[in-house]
Amino acid sequence: MPTKTLLTPRWILTTLLALVGVGVLIRLGIWQLDRLEQRREFNTRVMAQIYAPEMELKATNLALPLYDMEYRSVVVRGEYDHSQQVLLKNQAYDNQIGYHLLTPLIITGTDQAILVDRGWIPLDAGEQLEAFDEPGVVTVHGLLRRPQTQNDFGRLPDPTLAPGQTRLQAWSIVNVDRLQLQMSDRLLPAYIAEAPSAAWAKMPYRQMAVPEISEGPHFGYAIQWFTFAAILALGYPVFVWRQINDTRSDTERAQVIKEWKEV
Repeated sequence: MPTKTLLTPRWILTTLLALVGVGVLIRLGIWQLDRLEQRREFNTRVMAQIYAPEMELKATNLALPLYDMEYRSVVVRGEYDHSQQVLLKNQAYDNQIGYHLLTPLIITGTDQAILVDRGWIPLDAGEQLEAFDEPGVVTVHGLLRRPQTQNDFGRLPDPTLAPGQTRLQAWSIVNVDRLQLQMSDRLLPAYIAEAPSAAWAKMPYRQMAVPEISEGPHFGYAIQWFTFAAILALGYPVFVWRQINDTRSDTERAQVIKEWKEV
């Protein structure tokens, strides 16, 4: 293949596609490095809170930036407002699907409340929530959690109220801002995942998930994408060179045959 053949539309398009491919692969590698940096920042933030001493939530410190203190161990005393509790859908326990019970806890000595994820109940218990009431003053130990505004899957918010409906009983995320619209209690901008306790062996079954502290596979993925980019960037010129040499060999062979026939 003569060098001028590389200037045909077919080869120009092929070369452009190869260059775009290299650029995309490099960008994917950079994206994975960005994800790695985000994960490291998350790990640093979470570790700082996990290893901090347990904090008592009380009237004098409710103005703290609780949203930024996710995974801090806390203890709080108060009384549950069971009339305002709601359900968190699609929660699993021992291979069974059910709900988590979210109940506002009015903090002792204040007029403010914090939402508490009290744990798991089965699907068929969703209409009998009074069976899980915890009356009187209670002491709750758990982890602070950030509320959500979108689902992890689909990135869709909870459905809006139907005509004539005043509240949603079952939610797919813990959206404190939207829950506040249907609750009379003044909610703090975080919620508590209540910790399991040996002294509590009945429903709601406490579930307190602690995040995995690792860097994940992002660095390995970045190396893969950069390797693919290098293979394409170095391999494409080799492919073109071989195509040129193969074409030249075919041309020379054809010329020899032509000359032989003319003899």
